[in-house]
Amino acid sequence: MTLATDDFLDIDDVTPAELDRLIDRAAALKAGEDGGSLDDMTLGMIFEKPSTRTRVSFETGMTQLGGHAMFLGPEDIQLGHGEPLRDTARVLGRYVDCVMGRLFDHADAETLAAYADVPVVNGLTDEAHPCQTLADLLTIRETVGEDATVAWVGDGNNVGQSFVVGAAMAGIDIEVATPADYGMDPSVFERAAAFGADVEPTTDPEAAVADADIVYTDVWISMGQEGLRAEKLDAFDGFQVNDELLADTDAQVMHCLPAHRGEEITDEVMESDRVLVWDQAENRMHAQKALLLELLGE
Repeated sequence: MTLATDDFLDIDDVTPAELDRLIDRAAALKAGEDGGSLDDMTLGMIFEKPSTRTRVSFETGMTQLGGHAMFLGPEDIQLGHGEPLRDTARVLGRYVDCVMGRLFDHADAETLAAYADVPVVNGLTDEAHPCQTLADLLTIRETVGEDATVAWVGDGNNVGQSFVVGAAMAGIDIEVATPADYGMDPSVFERAAAFGADVEPTTDPEAAVADADIVYTDVWISMGQEGLRAEKLDAFDGFQVNDELLADTDAQVMHCLPAHRGEEITDEVMESDRVLVWDQAENRMHAQKALLLELLGE
């Protein structure tokens, strides 16, 4: 293991220097300049939530590194069917070299990490999505550069929370605009401040994007929030990333996908030459390969 942490549950589980090294290694892997391998190693992937990018990027990445990824969905294991999660974690730790969990409750990721005697990677929880942040930072570095200002516009969700902290660690300036009742946990800004960032959230998306090099958004209605749809659509009026919001900027646009076109972002913007979305999606694989290589000791 070459990281100081045993597990990767949120972006600040690594140090800024380690984060920089991870992005460097991801870039080298993408360029074909890193020959790292995970021959004969197995990644166990627990999915409570379905996902296109998380599953395909981890599976393909492990295959490219010479290893194997095993999909474990709700119907494949005892998770949620009577066996305590700590027992599942103990057993998986005897079989696989690393566990990735895409889970609803962040506390469940912490339980996996506490009881599995192998590294545990957070593939998404209700509080954090650090693997997405790795991909985002790689995308920013290779396009705009880290001397950038990024405006987060929309829901103060798990993706945004990890990104704000990760951007602070990378020295990227951040603006945050969310509806009053859908902001980020205040602890996120305290964590960002520990890395020198002074983030003052606003409820004014136009003010947030005024000096932005990149505007970043995500879905307003996350998986499991379908019952809040009418309430949230009303609350997020004015927060759509559209041509009007971007009219006075040269900002490029990021979105972690899947996009709900016509809600948080328009079809016109998604199909424009402003978007970095497809680079972000590809970079999930490269960033996760770098993370797995560092966690598993190569």
